[in-house]
Parts: sequence; structure tokens; C-alpha cells
Amino acid sequence: MNEDTRGADIHPWFKSRFLYLIVTILAMILLAPHLQGFAGISLLLDIFFSIIFIAGIYALSHKKYHLFLAIVLAAPMILSLWAKYILVGSYIIIVGRIFGLLFFGFAIFQIVQFVYRAEDITKDVIFAAIVVYLLLAEMWAFTYSLLELLQPGSFNFGSSKIQEADLIFVYYSFVTLTTLGYGDITPLTEKATSL
Repeated sequence: MNEDTRGADIHPWFKSRFLYLIVTILAMILLAPHLQGFAGISLLLDIFFSIIFIAGIYALSHKKYHLFLAIVLAAPMILSLWAKYILVGSYIIIVGRIFGLLFFGFAIFQIVQFVYRAEDITKDVIFAAIVVYLLLAEMWAFTYSLLELLQPGSFNFGSSKIQEADLIFVYYSFVTLTTLGYGDITPLTEKATSL
């Protein structure tokens, strides 16, 4: 029995840590567009992203140093989500996106290790594999968003009816990852094309 599994046996409530993350990511994808009329979509996405990062910290908290690293990487991202309402400047968002990318990379790496070390295929292992897929999409959405912040005009949004840039990049990331490629959003620069 590996260390990850022993930790889950000690705390039975910890077994659903990946399910919580799946639910929060899917809630953002499915609910945010439908709740747009009730609250500002930007504020709503900031709430969803904050919850995703908190659920991600919880999913990685099975070891103390993983918890510490997860908090160190996620805190600047969460702070940048809310600081932009007080402070003006794109540098806050850029720094937050960079830390968000680092957090997603760390989370994906740790969760993939958990999946590969698992001796038995349990619900938690299946949930972990699903979370990796969803986190990859979120990580790429942050990557596209960061590129657009650093080099505006990297993407052509065509006649996209999505109002919020973060939601556009989440959509584009999932369309690209699932190889649907509708073509309504296209990269314009070499850097965007390489991504």
C-alpha cells in the first residue's frame, strides 16, 4: 500500500478529494454561462476560479509539503483574481496567471503520480484521471489568456458571442483538447499558433 492510499484510509472523507475538484470545474463550465444574467460574468468566473483553486489545494493536501507548495502557488492567483477590483494594472493579472499555470502544472504532476502509483483502480483513481484531463484544459486556458495579455491580438475571436475573455479561453481550450476545432477562434501570431 503506497503512502497516498494510506493517507486516504486514515481520513475517509479525503477519498472524495478529486470528486470535489471535478464538481467545481464542471460547475464553472456548465453554470457560469447560464448565470450570466444574474451576476456579472467576470465576478462569477472569479468566484468559480477561486473555488477551483481551493478544491485543488484540498486535493493536494495529502502530504504537508504538497499542501504548502499548493498554497504558495495558488495564493497569488487567488489574490490577483480579487486584487484587480481594487488595484489597476495588468501586471497583477499577469503575475496571477503565471502562478496559476505553476499551480496547475504542480497539481497535474502530483495527480498523475497518484494515478500511476495506485495499485488498485478505485473511484478515486478514476476521478483523479478525469481531474488531470480537466486541469490540462484549465492550464491551457490560462496559457492562452496569458499570451493574449502579453501580446494582445494573438487570437481572432471572430463573431464569438462570449463576453468574458476567460470564458472564451476555457471554451477554446476544451475545443482544442477534444480536437473538435470549430474554427471560430483562431491563433494569429506565431506564438499563439505554436501553443
